[in-house]
Amino acid sequence: MTQWSVMAPPRRLAGALAVSTLLLAACGTRLSNGAFERAQQLQSGQSGPQATNGPGAGPDATSGPVGPGGVPTQGPGTGPSSGPQGGNGGGTGPMGNTASDIGVTPTTITVGNIVSKTNPFDPRAFVGPTYGLEAFIHWTNAHGGVHGRQLVLRFCDDQGSGDQNNTCVHQLVDSDKVFAFASNAILTYSGAAYVNSKGVPDIGGQPIDNAYNQYPHMWDIYGEEYPRDGKQVGIKGQLYGGTEIYRYFKTKYQSVPLVAGVVDYNQSASTRFGNSIANGLQHEGYKVVVKTVNFALPDYDSVAIAFKNQGVKYVYDTIDREGNVRLCKALDDNGVSDTLQAKVLTTQSWEQSIDSDYTDSPKCRNKLFATGMTRNYEDTKYPGVAAFRQQMAADGHGGADQLSEWALEGWAGGQWLADAVASCGADVTRRCVEKFMNAGPAHPYDGDGLLVPRYFEERSTPREPQTNCINVARWQDSAHGWVTQVPDMDKNCFTVHEWPYSAQ
Repeated sequence: MTQWSVMAPPRRLAGALAVSTLLLAACGTRLSNGAFERAQQLQSGQSGPQATNGPGAGPDATSGPVGPGGVPTQGPGTGPSSGPQGGNGGGTGPMGNTASDIGVTPTTITVGNIVSKTNPFDPRAFVGPTYGLEAFIHWTNAHGGVHGRQLVLRFCDDQGSGDQNNTCVHQLVDSDKVFAFASNAILTYSGAAYVNSKGVPDIGGQPIDNAYNQYPHMWDIYGEEYPRDGKQVGIKGQLYGGTEIYRYFKTKYQSVPLVAGVVDYNQSASTRFGNSIANGLQHEGYKVVVKTVNFALPDYDSVAIAFKNQGVKYVYDTIDREGNVRLCKALDDNGVSDTLQAKVLTTQSWEQSIDSDYTDSPKCRNKLFATGMTRNYEDTKYPGVAAFRQQMAADGHGGADQLSEWALEGWAGGQWLADAVASCGADVTRRCVEKFMNAGPAHPYDGDGLLVPRYFEERSTPREPQTNCINVARWQDSAHGWVTQVPDMDKNCFTVHEWPYSAQ
């Protein structure tokens, strides 16, 4: 693992925004569910969520990368990297391994993954991390596994339902005996308390639900400093978000007037998080124009006209994918995009499908920026990104509807678990894995350069101020994709205050 200066992990609004927007997005779905049909075949003639060996139409989750004609391929990377407590991806073969814990045999480790794929809203919304995890497992197994053990994936689609999430949890924990979860993307994590009570590590999940800010056996992909005592969410029911994104644009484009527009729906969650963005912008000195639209009958032209009259240069939102597409068209149609500096998206919207989704708004499309804490999935000069892209293509997930930043974070979540397992040597136990995850600020984790360094530490009060580092990318038609805007995300850092918002 590369050694970095200790950076306190920022509190991200992305998961909360995902909830607020996806709860509103039922009419925004246009894509086929075909990629997941195999995963949803009934195992016993019963309906509801079922655990399978893997979610995609690619190779089985115990196999390696497969090229044309089914020929195994090799490429950059050597499986799990070394981590903050030592260990590596090789050196101990099956002869030295034992059945050391639940879900662990001398030759295999069973990993669980739950995704709210067939939710009532948008089939693309949550699936990215699962594609990335599956790719990481294929890649790792083709390069020797983890200390000679192959990773076996057990997948379950909870269909965005709290009840069916419980069913998935019991299937994977009680029946399939998974050792740990990795890269979950769950709308309503109703089974979280049960997972925690069984001491099953849950690593690298997307914090869509509040569970990762509450339970001690759960570690999201971003790193946290909340108590995670199993009772309160966050710190006394408050989560925290820094202003580093707004500071970045203010610093980068110093001649651009600090006038920002925020668009939300007339729905409590969307409005609440819209207010959080407006609050952060105001603390950074922006004039903020908030426009709330009627979800049932949204009038984006009125929003665009108001933004034009107020001289808005930056646009943020808490609306869904389809709403963003229509908003961008209104910004183009009303001339706002001509003088707009940036239409800023969250990590969740950092997707390759931008090219087709925004066909009717080319000016706005080329003003789209995305921010996050992970390498740009377009930057294949980094070995981890190159391996991710190669394996995603081999799995049949290299198209515009599958490539996304969340998919790369799903890969990184799998690597985090694998590095934790590798630190244990032959004697793989949940206790050892959790020791790795709880190494704290003395040993931040960077996923072998894929992630801005992060860690977990239990604190009863927020650390102030925070130094938060971010990556920034911009969509450019000329490049047919996202172009990184910062020389080094690990040095694109800002010392900012963290402002609270309600966890409910």
